[in-house]
Amino acid sequence: MKKTIFLFWIFALFAAALAQDKPPIRLGIIGTDTSHVPAFTQMLNDPSRPDHVPGARIVAAFKGGSPDVESSRTRVDKFAAEIKDKWGVELVNSIEELCQKVDAVLIESVDGRPHLEQIKPVLKAKKPVFLDKPFAGSLRDAKEIVRLAKAAGVPFFSSSSLRFVPDIQELKKNPALGDLIGAIAYSPSPTEPHHPDLFWYGIHGVETLYTLMGAGCESVTRTNTNGADVVTGRWKDGRIGTFRGIRDGKQSYGAVAFGSKAVLIKEPKTSYRELVIEIVKFFQTGTPPITPEETLEIMAFMEAADVSKKKNGAPVSLSEVLGHK
Repeated sequence: MKKTIFLFWIFALFAAALAQDKPPIRLGIIGTDTSHVPAFTQMLNDPSRPDHVPGARIVAAFKGGSPDVESSRTRVDKFAAEIKDKWGVELVNSIEELCQKVDAVLIESVDGRPHLEQIKPVLKAKKPVFLDKPFAGSLRDAKEIVRLAKAAGVPFFSSSSLRFVPDIQELKKNPALGDLIGAIAYSPSPTEPHHPDLFWYGIHGVETLYTLMGAGCESVTRTNTNGADVVTGRWKDGRIGTFRGIRDGKQSYGAVAFGSKAVLIKEPKTSYRELVIEIVKFFQTGTPPITPEETLEIMAFMEAADVSKKKNGAPVSLSEVLGHK
């Protein structure tokens, strides 16, 4: 018995040593026009930081960029130079060249419209991929990304960082809440003319809502003014979930959870670290933390909200916008 225990601990120590000696996963970035690029890079590449995430390293980047989007045009070169000069990231001339140098890819382009074309060579190279928000520039493109990834057998996921922040996870799992019977989530929601309204930034609050409610929304209605949006979803089990998008007044993130035992309110401390941990874990295991089906439903929720706005607040089914009539 003692010999068996001794051998077990020898094996465990050997496995731990192998894990420590395993080289970090080589990551490539597509699109250097978002603040996520330097934030993620320093978190992964600088082990001296208190928020360092081990296991992966950004080694190469393709700048990309969208001249007709101001926040892309004014930042793409600046952030590319920053990650090159501070963390030694190699800048390459094409996505195909990038894929030859890395094990996995992060599509970070702040403009969702090029994501479909950007992911095609990544899928051809069989590299697992994380797509930052906005997942795509349209619901049609989102559906095509999912179709192509499934056909290629390449795992992917997309998420707002709000899904994984501890405050939202704790709110969801708090036993004092009882059964969750409804929720309100809110976030800033500025718009960008080349994207459906909520795709650009409202996704953060919508993702928070889905983190609490889960999938299963069947229809939405939207009330819109210049200063705010209120999008109310009806879930198949009869629950109601609401997103409030803020443009006027105090810009904040938060959620209200309505439970069978309590009503709980939380304004989370925002952080990228938990998302980066999930990204590294995904690249290590190949298992995404969110299903493609839920990601598509979130996109359909936001698309249906746009259609409801055009119909003066009329209810719009997610099946209608997904083409499942």
